[in-house]
Amino acid sequence: MTVTTDRPHMLPDEFEAVARIAARAREGTRLEFIDGVIRSKAMPDGDHNRIIQWLLKICMQARPDDLFLHPGQGIKAEEYRTGRAIPDAVLAHPDAFVGQGDWVEPEPILMVVEVTSWDSDTHRRDHVEKPRAYAETGIPVYLLIDRAKCEVSVYSQPNGRRYESVHIVPYGTDITLPDPVGITLQTEQLKDWVR
Repeated sequence: MTVTTDRPHMLPDEFEAVARIAARAREGTRLEFIDGVIRSKAMPDGDHNRIIQWLLKICMQARPDDLFLHPGQGIKAEEYRTGRAIPDAVLAHPDAFVGQGDWVEPEPILMVVEVTSWDSDTHRRDHVEKPRAYAETGIPVYLLIDRAKCEVSVYSQPNGRRYESVHIVPYGTDITLPDPVGITLQTEQLKDWVR
């Protein structure tokens, strides 16, 4: 679902009100607001959730005392924090978002994670719009697990407009997430969670 507004720019507060109403009206509805466009985010399937569990376990084992993978945390994204995104997970200190509302400031986030879904706009959203929005926000690492291509992409070195570095490997290849994350992923098991 894509909904455009009649006005050139919807204010973030207006979007947040719309998102709250939609979530109450229909269980499982999750809306995002990037580039002035409201989009619904597909509900994750079982394999999608298993990939997030896999990554959560890796992060907890690698850095149990200082980092936690927070699934489904809404963040203020894009330049000037005008966008609202719901990544599949964000990596930050365990208490990074305590006391904040549905949409948190991105400063404590070290990495944002997206796992592709099977909806029609997943390529544009996960490969184009979100990397730009996350780079504008200054999030150091964007990890994209693409189930259609069976690839893992690691975006790093945001310059305020885009990520300067993009490293892509096929499933089955180890890849190290750059600093400040510093965790190596052994991606062979991802082959078990594709259609």
